[in-house]
Parts: sequence; C-alpha cells; structure tokens
Amino acid sequence: MTISTIDGLVNALGNNSSRVVIDKASLSNTVAGQFHSLWRATGQPGQGAIPAAVANCNNSLTGGMQFTQQTSPATTYAAYLDAVCSNSAVTLELHDRLMHMGGLSGTVTTAQTAGVDLNGVTADNMVARIGDSNYSDCQWWLEWYTDTGATAATATVAVTYNDGTTGNITGISLAATRRASFLQPLNGLIPAAAAGKYIRAVNTVTLSVTTGTAGNFGVTVTRPRVSLGCPVANIKWSADWAALPLGEIPNSACMFPLIIAGSTTTGTIRGSVKLAHG
Repeated sequence: MTISTIDGLVNALGNNSSRVVIDKASLSNTVAGQFHSLWRATGQPGQGAIPAAVANCNNSLTGGMQFTQQTSPATTYAAYLDAVCSNSAVTLELHDRLMHMGGLSGTVTTAQTAGVDLNGVTADNMVARIGDSNYSDCQWWLEWYTDTGATAATATVAVTYNDGTTGNITGISLAATRRASFLQPLNGLIPAAAAGKYIRAVNTVTLSVTTGTAGNFGVTVTRPRVSLGCPVANIKWSADWAALPLGEIPNSACMFPLIIAGSTTTGTIRGSVKLAHG
C-alpha cells in the first residue's frame, strides 16, 4: 500500500528499499556556477548514448538509474541521498530525463528541427512523470554532446507554451567553444511577454552565425526530483526524506545526475540514493 505515515516510511527504508549507487568520473571543461550533465560521464549509472531523433527516456535506458518497478498502489520515494565530490562548492541534482534529441549542428544557420513535444505523450508513464498538467514541473535545456566551434553565436529557440501559443526565446549565448556536457537552461529565459506560461515543446533552434565547428547538441526536458549541496571537497554530505523533501519517483523514471560545477571540472562524484517502496 502507499506510504502514508512516518512509521510506514521508516519501515520501507529498513525493509523495502533499493539503494542505487552513483559513481561518476570527472568531466573537464566546465564553468563554476553553471549546469553540466553527467549523462555522458562514465561510471554508474552507465554512460548514456548520444541521442539522435526525438525519443522518450525510461527506466531501462542506459544512463538512467535502475530501480525496482512497483505495482499500483505502491510507488517509489527518494528518501535518502548522500554524495562526496572531489571538488568543493558543488550541487548534485537528480532529474527524471523525460525526452531528448541530439544532432543539432553548430554550423547550420537555418532553423533546425528539434520537435520535442510533451503534449499527448502517454507512453512510459509520461503523464505521471511530467507532473502538473501545465508543464510547470518540467525543466528544458539545450544539452551539448560534443564541442561546437570557437565563433560565438546566439540561438533563437521556437517554443510552444502550455496554452498552445507559440513564441521565441531569444539571445541564448553560444559562447566560444561550448563544451560537451554543458546544459543551457531555457525556462528562465522565457520573455516577459509570455510571463506565467510554461514550455510544452521546443520546435526549432536557429543560430545567428556558424560557430565554425558542427559539434553536436540537442534539446532535453527533465523533471527535477532531489538535490544535495556538497560545499566542501572530499567530505560526504547527506540528506534524509525530510530535507530532500520526500519525492515520489514514478515507474519508468529515467533518473540521472547533473552537477552545478564548482570549478573547471565536475569532480569525481560518488554516493547513493535510497529509494523507499510502498
């Protein structure tokens, strides 16, 4: 049955839980204070593949954390998280990777189709994983898989909002040599004219100029689940269900780690998340 009391939670942690190991190699060429994906970092979970066409992500995908799928009404909760990083001033976040695509080029200056749209997607338990029906629980990103070129450019991202209207997110910086693993958040760049709306789909991406190197980047949409600050290097930090706070992890969730970097590398990150079932 669904966990509904603290006693039930404690019982689940002790008697009906899964511990998922996080052990990711450090990635180079990062920037302090910016988001970087560990999707392509080696270790555990395994290195995720570079996506091509638009695809749903789910629990069976390499790169996501494997956990025991539950039978309704039982579900899964992130009840404990610990981590140690070789760098200081790092924040570890675990997100459910909902959909992604890759193959966008840094040398194409016409509109490149992204086509990532959450509307009407029901496979892979997506309705439960998306959260609120207005998509306010979802975080949208441009994600780099290989470096684009040394010529700085800006990107215009054409989106569809939760009410079905369309618009452009403009002035997104592709600084000289955007590096692999970089994540550019899009939600915070929604213009004032669209205030109060949420992104439902990313339709196209258009660069102002060629960066000089094609590289490979794409669009990823996630749902943030839990996070943990690691302010001092080489010391293990932890948070229990009350501090996380207790977050439900629906079946089919493709849980993966990302980092707010503290320096020019992500640092080696090791830890675990304990998932309580009930």
